[in-house]
Order: sequence, then structure tokens, then C-alpha cells
Amino acid sequence: MRFGFHYMDFTLPGYPATTADDFRHSVVAADEGGASWLSVMDHYFQMEHYRTAHDPMLEGYTALGFAAAISSRLRLGMIVTGVTYRHPGLLAKIVTTLDVLSQGRAFLGIGAAWYEREHRALGVAYPPLAERFERLEEAIQIALQMWSDDEGAYIGTHYQLAETINVPRAIQSPHPPIVIGGNGERKTLRLVAQYAQGTNLIVQSAEQAADKLDVLRRHCDELGRDYDTIEKTVNGYQGNPLDDADAFVRYAEQLAAVGIEHMQLRVAGPDPAAFVERVCAELGPRLRDIG
Repeated sequence: MRFGFHYMDFTLPGYPATTADDFRHSVVAADEGGASWLSVMDHYFQMEHYRTAHDPMLEGYTALGFAAAISSRLRLGMIVTGVTYRHPGLLAKIVTTLDVLSQGRAFLGIGAAWYEREHRALGVAYPPLAERFERLEEAIQIALQMWSDDEGAYIGTHYQLAETINVPRAIQSPHPPIVIGGNGERKTLRLVAQYAQGTNLIVQSAEQAADKLDVLRRHCDELGRDYDTIEKTVNGYQGNPLDDADAFVRYAEQLAAVGIEHMQLRVAGPDPAAFVERVCAELGPRLRDIG
């Protein structure tokens, strides 16, 4: 079982003066401790069901650029970019830049977006859900075209690009992996089967993960996609994994038994670097032993 860290809480003692050091130390600890990736959230405001909209939230791709400069092993990406936050052509350029500057460690984590308040607050369009999914598929198509040899036009329902020039090219070939986040069975998991190299699920149990993966497999069969070419990942764990290491490892074993290959653990404060170091030292070897 591979494991990584999801950095989602910037409400730490001494912020904002200490934010850079807290984040730096956490990234280095993950990079040196054997973690496979580091992700951050793509939000303008902190999520209200987690803290409040007035708690600190960094812009995600700026944070990942910072992380790229101080790490050498971690895969870097958003869990997940909301399709509404950036024009798809700009988004593909940003992820390409991250891939180049990280020397081939970026991934495009993307989803349909959901946090209406931050859209309305900053004047960003928030179309209905059906349209957001249409835009999500077009954004993925645009990114794939910009990562190909086709520099021609892209004409979609919601986006029209006269040229899809993207220089320099990404380091990874044929392109940075696409990871689509979400549990939706009819649209989200079908888009995973059609376009993505990874799925990111938020589940409460191994049984729920198994159900979602069964749906993904059916979509793959319908589309002629090799199910085994998609990385199966989950985000989060109920509670602090360090509080009961044995229970956490049992849960990881249950996830692995149904096909999950990668877990992202949410970094906990008030000392995030110490949390990362302990997870890597105390749980990392046990996770790696899970077949």
C-alpha cells in the first residue's frame, strides 16, 4: 500500500509568519520519509464544514510550486482542482509548468467543483451541476490536446481555443497523470474509465470502496478500458491514524483487499511536520508490507 499526505489545514500556531516554515518542514519530512505524493486542496476559502471561510487557505498551485522546489521524490498535485477555478488552457499550462519544474512529478487532479460560496464571493461563475460536468470533460479533452502534438483549435460547447500551443512540453510522457476525484457512479467514475490514470475516492469503509470500484470496473468494461491501468486511491481516514496504529493498519489491509492501492492521509496539526515524521516512521513500513 502506497501512502501520501493531503495538506488541508493552514490554521497553525503563529500563522501567517510561520506558514512557510510549517509547510516546508512537512514537505521535506514527507519527501525524506518515503511518502509517494503530496496533495493540497484547491479552494479560495477554507471549507466551512471543516473550519470556517475566514480560516487561512493558500492558493494551491503556488503552494505546489513551492513544494516542488524543496522536494525530489513526491508526486505533486491537487485533490482536486475544481474545473470552474481556471480556464482549461491555463490549467494545462500550469500543470505542465509544475511537471517541468518538478522534473516529472506533477499530476492533474480535477473534479466538477462544489463550494458555491467561494465562487459567489470572488465573482467566479458557478453553473449548474450538469454544466460543470460538461465543462469537466471538455477541460480534460483540452489538457490532453495540449499535451499532444495537435496544436490546432479546440471547439467545444463551453470552451473554444484557436490554438493549443504548449511549450515547453511536460516531462512525463505521454502526459502528467490525470486523477479524477469523486464518488459519483454515473458521471464521475465513467469519466475516470474514459480519460483518467487514477481515481480518488472518499469512502468510509472498505465495503464502500469495493462498491465504487465495481462500478468503475463496469464502466471500463463498457468502454473497452483496461481496469488495471487505473490507480485506485482514497483520501482520508476517520481519526488520527497514530492514535491506534493497529486499527489503522487493519483498515489499510481491508482497503488493499478490495483493490485500493494508495491512501492519502490528512496532515494533522498543531505540528504537521512531526505528524508526517511519525506516520512515515511508525506506519510507513507496515503500509509498505501490505500486498
